[in-house]
Amino acid sequence: MPDSERKESTTALISGIVDGHRISTRELLQEIYKKLEEGYAEFEVNACGQHDIGGPLWDKDSKPLKFRVKNPGQRLGSMGMKGTTIEIEGSAPADVGWLNAGAEIILKGDGGDTTAHCAATGKIYVAGRTGTRSGALMKYDPSYPAPEFWVLENTGSFSFEFMGGGIGVICGYGCENIDSVLGYRSCVGMVGGVIYVRGNIKELSDEVFLLDLNDADREFLLKGLPVFLEKIGKPELINTLSKGLQGNEPCEWHKIRAKTYQERAVKQQSKSIREFRQQDWVEGGIFGDVLSDDYFVADFVSTGDFRLKFPVWKNAMFSAPCEYNCPIGIPTQKRISFLRQGKTEDALRLVLDYSPFPASVCGQVCPNLCVDECNRRYLDIPVKINDLGLLSSRIKVDSPKVELNERVAVIGSGVAGLGAAWYLRKIGYKVDVFEQDEVFGGKLKQVIPEDRLQKEILEAELQRIIKLGVNIKTKTLVNKELFQKIKNEYDAVVVATGAHNPVVIPFEGHERLVKGLDFLKEINRGQKPGIGEKVVVIGAGNASMDVVIGAYNLGAKEVTAIDIQKPAAFDKEIEHIEKLGAKILWPCFTEKISEKGVHLKDGRLLEADTVIISVGDRPDLSFLEQEYLDEKGMIRINEYNQSEIDLKVFAPGDVRELGLFTHALADGRKVAMNIHRMFTGKALDDFAKAPMIPRDRLKDKFYHPMRGGKVEAMPAEQETERCMSCGYCRDCEYCMEICPEQAIDRVQKPDGTFEYVSDEDKCIGCGICAGVCPCGIWTMEDNLVKFLEE
Repeated sequence: MPDSERKESTTALISGIVDGHRISTRELLQEIYKKLEEGYAEFEVNACGQHDIGGPLWDKDSKPLKFRVKNPGQRLGSMGMKGTTIEIEGSAPADVGWLNAGAEIILKGDGGDTTAHCAATGKIYVAGRTGTRSGALMKYDPSYPAPEFWVLENTGSFSFEFMGGGIGVICGYGCENIDSVLGYRSCVGMVGGVIYVRGNIKELSDEVFLLDLNDADREFLLKGLPVFLEKIGKPELINTLSKGLQGNEPCEWHKIRAKTYQERAVKQQSKSIREFRQQDWVEGGIFGDVLSDDYFVADFVSTGDFRLKFPVWKNAMFSAPCEYNCPIGIPTQKRISFLRQGKTEDALRLVLDYSPFPASVCGQVCPNLCVDECNRRYLDIPVKINDLGLLSSRIKVDSPKVELNERVAVIGSGVAGLGAAWYLRKIGYKVDVFEQDEVFGGKLKQVIPEDRLQKEILEAELQRIIKLGVNIKTKTLVNKELFQKIKNEYDAVVVATGAHNPVVIPFEGHERLVKGLDFLKEINRGQKPGIGEKVVVIGAGNASMDVVIGAYNLGAKEVTAIDIQKPAAFDKEIEHIEKLGAKILWPCFTEKISEKGVHLKDGRLLEADTVIISVGDRPDLSFLEQEYLDEKGMIRINEYNQSEIDLKVFAPGDVRELGLFTHALADGRKVAMNIHRMFTGKALDDFAKAPMIPRDRLKDKFYHPMRGGKVEAMPAEQETERCMSCGYCRDCEYCMEICPEQAIDRVQKPDGTFEYVSDEDKCIGCGICAGVCPCGIWTMEDNLVKFLEE
């Protein structure tokens, strides 16, 4: 009918009972479709259990649709579309808002099981409680607004199962006497989204974290609660539900988010199917290439093109194990090569191209993954790489050769931020570092015990950064306003604020817990937090070992660290605390915390005067707008640690993923190199390392084992003979001397470098050069490939 005759201001009245008989769902829905075609946009439906009311409907002219419904059946608002508003008087059975695709659903009573199940967008408001599995399988498509699910009271068990995205808000109003406002076994399989909850929680899945709110969370609730309460007709509750969201009152709200893949510590398959096929099955695949035979018969011993194989000098084409396993990629084999040539200054300065903390991190706090993988361990003991780092603590650096115009802001002065600042300043860029604390240096300065890190060495390396010209602005808290100003004034911004929000597991009695990170910071500030004689530390990672050390230094007589799995701390950290007298128990599953200590689920009580939790930390990114963050509250970045929202913003270190100091330094360096590439108009790079040299390419017989005691007494500078120089030519001339055809020559280049070359007119492809090369440089390549048919 013509638009002018449409009944735009008229409400269509639809009843589920006609002539005293209940009509079917199909008949009721057909009546709705008919009225929609007639031009009605508002519907009052007095149903009698008919289901799917308010489903995927839209007006042909995109006018908003409004439904007021009584006595509905299941799946009310199922697949409701954007522009549809559904208001239900009283309660509704199962599946309200199932697969919601944009509708606003206001339920002024209780919801049945699986309310908001599979919701993809839109908003669902519930004035009462909901049943089991509510919020399960909620999801989020970044092309649309995230779905929101607001509940005034509580949900049933198994709520938010397998949640993949969206926002849930469970207000817990009037539920003070309920054991758990989320029911039991909630959030199982949750991989995304966020849930705000107020009230008691029990049996929460171990696949999620229960966290305190940050400023962005408080802002979201303060903005959303008045809207929600107005929708359900209870605006008078705003003061009750917003208690603690402003001012200094204790906050009754918490936030739940899923653990990342790394945080779940999932055990990886040792070898992928692709690796098995390529490495263990048939070399080159099932089918071989076919050679064309020209029937020419070559001499048994030939040169040139008629050799079966020919040698290639592949110097530095592979990474040494120390270089490959170092997250920063420091090429220790090159440092020792400089020492072997008598270029000590160059050797000690080389590491400063990779890290401003060779002595503090590499020399002391790093677990030295490089040492663990050193090929020398197969002969006697690994090269003392950490001692080499200590030698670089006092090396001075020259000022930048040029002063460039671009300015870079670094937010946070941990190792990731300072690593980026260091590299950029060495190139010549102007760098300002913003730090909210009174001192700079991040967790190196604030957390690591002096037992593991000498303050004098750290201070020397921090001062070296300042002397290079990096400008440090302490006592500067970056909020949203300042961040926006920084973005406007600088050519690039590095967000490197680290992870300083301790994770607290919501055991019964968790309010008694001391947060490990705060505990260590107090110690490093010179304070002496009070602890008892018996201390239990929940967690057995590397940070937990620092907590154990701190407890002993404060006078604890008995310290026990517990974990649910094999301790994640490195062996040398465990050995350190065991020498102090500490014990590590695992697997231990905590039931609750009381004044007596830690109660385990197997019935044991670990007596403790003080219980400290150290199971990880989270970054605080509340100074960023929500658009910068993903569903898990982490910065949305690409493969170059570059923000997807603003390409001048980069995010290295713990704000991206928790790891070692060396991981953060590696991130900072890569970000700095990519900022330089961005300023100079080059494409960004992932700076992938060269593959690690296979051990069977090295020749152990070149080296002689040494007694461990003699090695320990040697200065690090004398490691020149012990280092096997994996994949990096040590210029021993063995190949040149042993070649039976005298086909190999050493060529000295004007820049001081050298290379070895093979004369194809003399070389017979015997492979002796590759057979004797101690470093695995010479490689025999197949010479027949050129004869293969194309």
